[in-house]
Amino acid sequence: MEEEDIEIEDNDSLDDIEAVDDESRLYEHFRVVVDKGQEMIRVDKYLFDRITNSSRNRIQKAADAGFVMANGKPVKSSYKVKPLDVITVMMDRPRYDKEVVPENIPLNIVYEDDYVMVVNKPAGLVVHPGHGNWSGTLVNGIAWHLKDTQGYDANDPHLGLVHRIDKDTSGLLVVAKTADAKTNLGWQFYNKTTKRRYRALVWGNVEQDEGTIVGNIGRNPKDRLQMAVLPDGEGKHAVTHYRVLERFGYVTLVECILETGRTHQIRVHMKHIGHVLFNDERYGGHEILRGTHFAKYKQFVNNCFAICPRQALHAMTLGFVHPVTGEEMYFTSELPDDMTQLIDKWRSFQTNIIQ
Repeated sequence: MEEEDIEIEDNDSLDDIEAVDDESRLYEHFRVVVDKGQEMIRVDKYLFDRITNSSRNRIQKAADAGFVMANGKPVKSSYKVKPLDVITVMMDRPRYDKEVVPENIPLNIVYEDDYVMVVNKPAGLVVHPGHGNWSGTLVNGIAWHLKDTQGYDANDPHLGLVHRIDKDTSGLLVVAKTADAKTNLGWQFYNKTTKRRYRALVWGNVEQDEGTIVGNIGRNPKDRLQMAVLPDGEGKHAVTHYRVLERFGYVTLVECILETGRTHQIRVHMKHIGHVLFNDERYGGHEILRGTHFAKYKQFVNNCFAICPRQALHAMTLGFVHPVTGEEMYFTSELPDDMTQLIDKWRSFQTNIIQ
């Protein structure tokens, strides 16, 4: 991470504090060393006076989400800065140093009006431009689709995607076409009033028919590319509810309901209770974790890996209150073909064993 003094540029933002992204690190967006003669002042006011193109409200949300640091440690917005404090703003995405260029990327648009758009993202498509992926992302495709929409600027951080999912996760995302819509929807995510249900195939026979996983999530100190459940007082509070939908012996189909939205939350929480997502390479799910040692079984599982060459996770439903009309909006996305074929294959396998 660069140590030079930098400031948030006009096209940077403190939005998307509930963002779930495939980047497993924090990026420095702003750094300042407090003057020796600085009087003690709340960090949100201190930053508001120094960061352009951001409101005090956004700074407060960023601080409450753990993105504002004093001397390398997260602080709340009420923290009083002291002389010689090193204040940094760290975000879970790189600073944009390139403009978002509209690209004609096909989009599966589930719903659209003058204020919001709901998109069904396929697995393998990166959501946001970032290091190594400055083009070919969902955001580039949205920019193309809305390039003739009056008032929409793909490079304005106050417009666009309200939340994110991992590159290799499929499913529903909501886009805000106006600044007011994004602020409204952002608060719904922050206040945990949105409804998000996922389908996942996990390794092992999940013992309980339903349950709740509570565990703070932060970066794995042993592997910075992973997230992990950390002790109390570390990481960010995270809650996942799950329900078993179908059992296939060595794997289980579950529904996961997000109460919070942390990076890799479902993947980390399910691993924490001993059930890594099927074919989740980053967390070890691409190995045969349950079953026999017979060559025929190994070939079967390898065929399953080939059918669904990514973590078996789909953002199936999304619910929110329309930011303008106040209407309850609820959308459902069918399982993509790769997960449908994968589940059918395991269902057939289980049936043959029982017979």
